[in-house]
Amino acid sequence: MSLLTNVMDHSLDDGYAEAAARKKAAGAGGLPKTLQAKLGLAAGLVLAALVVTLGAAQARVAAPVVAKERQELIDRIDKETKSADKLESTVDTLRDDVSARQRAALRTSGGSGQADLVSMLSGATAVHGPGVKLVVDDAKEASSGGGDDPRETADFSDTGRVRDRDMQRVVNGLWAAGAEAVSVNGQRLTALSAIRAAGDAILVDNKPLVPPYTVLAVGDGRHLSTSFQNGADGLYLNALEDNYGIRATIAVESDLRLPAAPSVIVRTAQPRTEKGTS
Repeated sequence: MSLLTNVMDHSLDDGYAEAAARKKAAGAGGLPKTLQAKLGLAAGLVLAALVVTLGAAQARVAAPVVAKERQELIDRIDKETKSADKLESTVDTLRDDVSARQRAALRTSGGSGQADLVSMLSGATAVHGPGVKLVVDDAKEASSGGGDDPRETADFSDTGRVRDRDMQRVVNGLWAAGAEAVSVNGQRLTALSAIRAAGDAILVDNKPLVPPYTVLAVGDGRHLSTSFQNGADGLYLNALEDNYGIRATIAVESDLRLPAAPSVIVRTAQPRTEKGTS
């Protein structure tokens, strides 16, 4: 009985009992692993929330500064735009004054028919008379070219847009066909006029034009129309219509009215007198 009593009282080996006691003593001051993991996750979430909160706070602090800078830029743009508009208006006024003085000088220089002719041919005075009205417009589904010059290797547009070189050829073709005065979208052309490009825009004497481009040419209407359409530049325009969808219409008109050029300023050329025969 003493053996059975000893086994019942000491069912766990002393070594196991000692190890269990050490483990219990060591775990008494710590936390279960699952609880430690939960606390670590909670600490990470708190840190992340703190970072987000600080970021949002900084954004709120910076937002008024960004908005203020943006508004300052908008105000500067508006101010400079108004200043540019005012300067442009002043330039237009001065051009009108110069043109009026030129016309007055031409009229008072003897009042001869030759003076009137010079005034009309130079574009210094408004004119009217029969001629043709040519309207050139982009294709219905025009697009911008992918390269810097979509016509780098060809004379025709592959984008459906009318280019400055097209208008140059149209105008030159009308002059060659016998036009005596030409305007494009109300801009009277002179010997000093230039047709250029700025991006996709066409400039006539540095003023941007918007399609459709209306070209008025004073001259013998029927002859002007026939001669232009049968000439190289008229055939060029016809090729643009057939191949790239550019639209063009030409009509003979009985009376066209063209304005005077804004100003005709000659800085270098001097009139040749009869004495200077050399």
